[in-house]
Amino acid sequence: MTSTFLRALSPFVRIMPEVKAPDREVSFREKFVWTALVLIIFLIMSHMPLYGVDPGVGTDYLWAMRVILASTRGTLMELGIGPIVTAGLVMQLLSGSKIINVDFGDPEDRALFTGGQKVIALFMTAFQAIAYIFGQAYGDLGPTEIVLVFAQLFMSGIIVILMDELVQKGWGLGSGVSLFIMTNVAGQVMYNMLNFIDLEAASPLGYMDGTEATPIPTNLPKGIIAALVGNMMRAFGIGGGTDEVVELGWFLVRNGYDPSILSLIVTFIIFGAVIWLESVRVEIPLQYAKYRGMKARYPIKLLYTSNIPVILAQALYANILFFGQIIAGAFNPDNNNPFLSLIGEFTREESSGRMIATGGLAKYITPPQGVFRLIEEGMEGWVHIFIYASLMVLLCWGFSKIWVDISGIAPRDVSRQLLNSGYIIPGFRTSEKVLERLLERYIPIVAGLGGFLIGILAATADIMGALASGTGILLMVSIIKQYYEQIAKEQLAGMGGEGVSGLLGIL
Repeated sequence: MTSTFLRALSPFVRIMPEVKAPDREVSFREKFVWTALVLIIFLIMSHMPLYGVDPGVGTDYLWAMRVILASTRGTLMELGIGPIVTAGLVMQLLSGSKIINVDFGDPEDRALFTGGQKVIALFMTAFQAIAYIFGQAYGDLGPTEIVLVFAQLFMSGIIVILMDELVQKGWGLGSGVSLFIMTNVAGQVMYNMLNFIDLEAASPLGYMDGTEATPIPTNLPKGIIAALVGNMMRAFGIGGGTDEVVELGWFLVRNGYDPSILSLIVTFIIFGAVIWLESVRVEIPLQYAKYRGMKARYPIKLLYTSNIPVILAQALYANILFFGQIIAGAFNPDNNNPFLSLIGEFTREESSGRMIATGGLAKYITPPQGVFRLIEEGMEGWVHIFIYASLMVLLCWGFSKIWVDISGIAPRDVSRQLLNSGYIIPGFRTSEKVLERLLERYIPIVAGLGGFLIGILAATADIMGALASGTGILLMVSIIKQYYEQIAKEQLAGMGGEGVSGLLGIL
């Protein structure tokens, strides 16, 4: 029986703008074109400033999560994919806790569930836009500016929802959310490697006779690759500058804030670790029922739920931080309310407009900005590491277990898909229940273990520091590998026709 909550959302679902699923086979070239078009629109929106606001005024509430939420300050992509991911998080928690009952085997229930998720994403867009405006993220705005900013953020949110739906429904490759995260993180990585515009203000002690009280900046680029190249040019006398060559050891950690050789190494370690985890799998032997000699394998990957648990965990963190800052600014500006201080205590950094969490839950779920910053805090830093890592691992494990049940990859769904495709497992009766019991030995355990391991990797990456958010690097590598596999499958299907496309995912 359909949940009362979903039935209440059904009128909104019917009037929501919708992208129709293709009623024909979409070629790989056409999917590539649609994906590229969506990406171009996303990049344009990420660089188009909001009309009627001064980006240098106000408070930046999402600074710690912008890379992961594909958000850009002061642009049409101010809210990024936050509303979409938050809607998915809400629906997942409601379904996983059985507050709403959904029969995912019923196409009507599943369609209502996904439609309800879109409706909540739209509500979250409106709610976050209002919270941003009245939380003075853009300073004091007049009535006209309030209406203009809200309209821009709301319409941008609708466009992002529709672009994600366009890609997911088969017109493009992968999902819009994954595409936007990958693009944003990759851009941040390249920026931190090759940024030659911003110059480093720090320097080793004694550089050019500077003292601890009056250090002389190296004036090297902040990008680590650009800095190493610039230092090498100084060594060979290229460029005509008067600054001295910096010792190579300085670049290992630099000042603990700017990109360094250590952050570059951590980035490559994450690359390798994610690729290795993606390759670990359990393979179940299959046989085609009509042609007994035709064999295949069904792979159950260790990262069975992919990067979804990390995205949802970070979305939960982002919402706690966002609304914690709004509440603190409105009701606890001096951090005097002990109850609200448990949610978070914040101080505003005037130079950047950021709200820095200094206490409460918000402090310990703020992604660490590198291990050296935490060590400088002493015992508080170690507590931050422990709480952040523990919560990340537990959330990733829990979300992974829940996601299996609601996303069509549970044992009951997989067994039905295999039998409908004409596959059986040698030595077992051709029965959906028998096949489901066999898959239940593997899928829940593998999904839970994969969520646990990816939580450890995400927490480690954030704590050690990387060229972008550690979790963002993890997501980027995982998404790139998924796109590589999907493109390979699409090309294989195009070359082999229907016979090969029927075997995709069962190799």
